[in-house]
Amino acid sequence: MLSVYFVLTLIVTVGQIFTEYLNAKSHIESELQTLKNTFSTSLTRAIWELNTLQAKSIAEGLMELPIVDGVQIRDENANYISDIGRTSSQPMEPVTTGVMRDHPGGTFGYSFPLIFEFSGRTSQVGDVTLYSSFEIIFGRIEVGIFFLIGNAFIKTAFLIFLFLNAFRRMLTEPLSELTEQISHFDTGRLEQSKLHVRLEDENELKVLQDAYNHLIDDLIHFQDQLNQTQQELRDANQKLDEQNISLEQEVARKTASLSKIMLDLEQQKDELLHNQKELRQENESRRKIEEELRKRNDELAESMQTLKMAKDQLVESERMASLGGLVAGIAHDVNTPLGVGVTAASFLEERLKGLQQAFDDKTLTSKTMASFLNEGQQTATLLLTNLNRASELIASFKQVAVDQTSEAERDVDLKEYIQEIIQSLAPNFKKTRHKIELDCPDALEVRCAPGVIAQIITNMIMNSLIHGFENKNSGTIKIKVSEKDGEIEIDYQDNGKGLPRQLLNKLFEAFFTTRRGRGGSGLGTHIMYNLVTQTLKGQIQASSEEGKGLRYQIQFPARRDN
Repeated sequence: MLSVYFVLTLIVTVGQIFTEYLNAKSHIESELQTLKNTFSTSLTRAIWELNTLQAKSIAEGLMELPIVDGVQIRDENANYISDIGRTSSQPMEPVTTGVMRDHPGGTFGYSFPLIFEFSGRTSQVGDVTLYSSFEIIFGRIEVGIFFLIGNAFIKTAFLIFLFLNAFRRMLTEPLSELTEQISHFDTGRLEQSKLHVRLEDENELKVLQDAYNHLIDDLIHFQDQLNQTQQELRDANQKLDEQNISLEQEVARKTASLSKIMLDLEQQKDELLHNQKELRQENESRRKIEEELRKRNDELAESMQTLKMAKDQLVESERMASLGGLVAGIAHDVNTPLGVGVTAASFLEERLKGLQQAFDDKTLTSKTMASFLNEGQQTATLLLTNLNRASELIASFKQVAVDQTSEAERDVDLKEYIQEIIQSLAPNFKKTRHKIELDCPDALEVRCAPGVIAQIITNMIMNSLIHGFENKNSGTIKIKVSEKDGEIEIDYQDNGKGLPRQLLNKLFEAFFTTRRGRGGSGLGTHIMYNLVTQTLKGQIQASSEEGKGLRYQIQFPARRDN
């Protein structure tokens, strides 16, 4: 209660002091505004007449006033004429209306313009700022503050005195008397241990005394009951002794029966130990079998890991074998135009030597020169044609080969890219009359790793060439590409020998091949299936009838969301 009163008194006192401060500050601001009416006329005329000494004299006179701590006088260009006392920097713009501002350092000021009237016209000749401070305000309210603080201190001290006196008379002294009487409590003299404190009013201490005396009465009642219960307990103990004698006799009879039972249990224990020994031997045998099984499982796991590594190596070998076959075919196909180019260059070099010899011997005629130019033009045309052919083959091979060894995604014109793949595989068809027909819309773009498309198309074409067209010199491969609802559909067909139904179901299984022992690894279609379903996130289906060729239907999104 005293703490709450102290806090409230502190808040009220601070509020009164703050109110006094605001009132004093308001009066000082009013007095500063009043000074405007007193000095503005003379100060305006002094500035108008360019009488700087008089303006400074007026400023010094204003500093003599008790409420003024600083004076700033500026002309119409915001240049200081006088700046004395505690002041602060002002904005460069001239003051157009009277305004009161607070400034750093505990000061505040009233700024007003100086207006000069001449012949009915007004002109601002400058402005004035009068400063006052917190110390001036505090000087005015100092006595009132000390009075408020003293008043609050006296009231608080008087209230504490009243509280302490009331606590001592109404609480401390009765509590001391109660404590002293309670300290003389004796369980053997309960009636004399009751409290008898002189209390003037019916208060909480009176209730405590009555409750304590009532507790003493209850103890007296419970003590009487305890004595009666003890007598009953003594009687019960006597009866219990008689029952113990009877019980001992019964225990003797039961002990004899129990001895016989113990002998039977001992015999059963021996049998149980024998069974445990047999069970232990059986558990040992099982443990050895489990260790052997665990060892076999570890060996099987290692075999599975080795098998998985072998499978991955076979898959990579299949890809590299495909690329190696592509390299061999392109090398053979590029060799022909390069050979023609070398022959043409050698012929041209020989003719140039003959021309140089004729020129040196001064036997060069116009007919010889015309013949050389004709032959040189034909040779250059032949050389350029074959070199361009070799360049196209190498560029096509380079793009397809790089894509097959790279997993980087890019935008691919599907028609142009499939044509490049077919061109890179052309050497494999040179000695046959097989045809490849491509039906694909122009400017059909997909975003994927181009090597995936190259691997799939290459595997399908090479499977047709090796398996489908086996023992057949004239075959047709049709590749139809279309787009529907953002899905790319590739329909691949050949008119080879096809597959029977029982083999078609195993087409995409790893290591399945119809050329076992003749160079077939059985991984081409398995790799193709994984590339379509896992890399392109698409679907692939195969259908065939024996003697009617093989058909692949592939579908995948043109652009995959990352």
